Amino acid sequence: MDGNALIAKILKSEGVEWMACFPSNPLIEAVAKEGIRPIAFRHERGAVMAADGFSRTSGPNRFGVVAVQNQAGAENALGGIAQAAADNIPILFLPGGNPLHQLAVRPNYNVSDNYRGVVKHVEAVYRADMLVNVMRRAFAGLRNGAPGPMVVELTSDVVASDTPLALEDYTSPRAAVHVPSNGDIKDAAQKLVDAKRPLLWVGGGVLAAAATEELRELAELLAAPVFTTMQGKSAIDERHPLALGAGSGATTGPADAWLDSCDVMAALGSSLVRTPYAQAVRQDAFIIHNTNNPTEIDKEEIAGIGLVGDTKLTLQLLLDEVKALIGDTPRNSSAIAEEIATIRAQWLEEWTPLLTSDTQPLNTYRVIQEINDNIDLENSIVTHDAGAPRDSIIPFFNATTPHSYVGWGKTTHLGFGIPLMIGAKLANPDRFCLNLMGDGAFGMSGTDIETAARSKVAITTVLLNNGGMATYPGGFPTAREQYGVSHMIGDYAQIAEGMGATGITVKTPTELADALKAAQKHNTEGDTVLIDVHSDMEGRRSRFTRP
Repeated sequence: MDGNALIAKILKSEGVEWMACFPSNPLIEAVAKEGIRPIAFRHERGAVMAADGFSRTSGPNRFGVVAVQNQAGAENALGGIAQAAADNIPILFLPGGNPLHQLAVRPNYNVSDNYRGVVKHVEAVYRADMLVNVMRRAFAGLRNGAPGPMVVELTSDVVASDTPLALEDYTSPRAAVHVPSNGDIKDAAQKLVDAKRPLLWVGGGVLAAAATEELRELAELLAAPVFTTMQGKSAIDERHPLALGAGSGATTGPADAWLDSCDVMAALGSSLVRTPYAQAVRQDAFIIHNTNNPTEIDKEEIAGIGLVGDTKLTLQLLLDEVKALIGDTPRNSSAIAEEIATIRAQWLEEWTPLLTSDTQPLNTYRVIQEINDNIDLENSIVTHDAGAPRDSIIPFFNATTPHSYVGWGKTTHLGFGIPLMIGAKLANPDRFCLNLMGDGAFGMSGTDIETAARSKVAITTVLLNNGGMATYPGGFPTAREQYGVSHMIGDYAQIAEGMGATGITVKTPTELADALKAAQKHNTEGDTVLIDVHSDMEGRRSRFTRP
């Protein structure tokens, strides 16, 4: 048995059911022989992004796996790897490698040298008798500690050679979780109980740890409002009376009010990194910071109490300690819920004319409202794309169940939405999966509509066809006016049809509602859909100025 065959058997033993790939790697044939489905994407970056989407929307013990060819394949994949690393997403990346005698020959590209700094861990296979140890370390890294991409470079002549090892020599690593100290838990619970205006700041770690029920229980017990980051959106049902909404660079009125006035803030499953794609933290608030990565504590925000540990277990310990202080009966939250509802109503009063606008081309916010009104929110997964779609939809889409919205973007790669939804659909085949993107983003990954159609992984893309890049409506005026920079055209419904999908052109709100209903039916039948919405260049965002 050669090394590729052994790796395939290890992947099968770890429960891997499919593998993203492009264009060539001997591992593709090896996994197919083991009954693992290889899905070929149209670009290496898209393959990585689909694996990322699978990991994001799966439970804590399922991971996306990717194989690409050596050199150019590994080079092309780097953007997707960087996106996963920035958002702390565990994926297993298996690029081909150069043969041993060419490792030091310029200009050969070595992943083990060049990927350091953008992955959690990378190593190459130098001997066939190393394989089980290398793969065990890879899966241990996926399951333990701060999440991120694990990379094994498959040195071509080594993995093609016979190995003395067998599957029986491989031991699957277990997850080893840890929790904060009892003293820190007690101190954090006391701070939250004594707070006059507490706030729960919720990151993607709550979803990754499957801790949404513990979050809801803690919020109700303390009568503490919940704000979710872009990655944390859908960790709480946004119809809950204590839900403030989510934030990227844009956010909701209630979220801004509490971010501006909280005295104690518990950040749960969050890196608290400062970024243009997140809200600012109030500098005089007392911060309790939970993360499973100790290097995030005090990185940019001063933590009064650091709670390093698994978010689900940390929340369970906090619940026990808060109950010991105040009892099992939740505090009365009616006044806080009324305040949130009042602020939300005032905020929505400003935005309702756009959310209900009948103008043509369609206003972006009317498109978002039609998505809210015409899909099954509890059984769908929705995501944005980089730029204008992100900051438009984050405050206004109503996330309900865990992973019903996938927020992403500490680095913001245009075109992530299509492959991300392919991965999400593979993880959640019974859910309707929709991405909202602009025409600029389509140019980066649009051909993976064909991947979805060919693979019968049915998704829906809603494309804002406004002939330009709405993120930069006032940028480079001379370049735009004299040379057409940022202008673009396309009949995207027709392009989708040419790739085996169903294309629908929409010019009115009524047509969009009908198209969304039709898309859900088409997806149920296995057909991928692209809805080409003739939209305007809406530049308004729900942004607030805060120190």
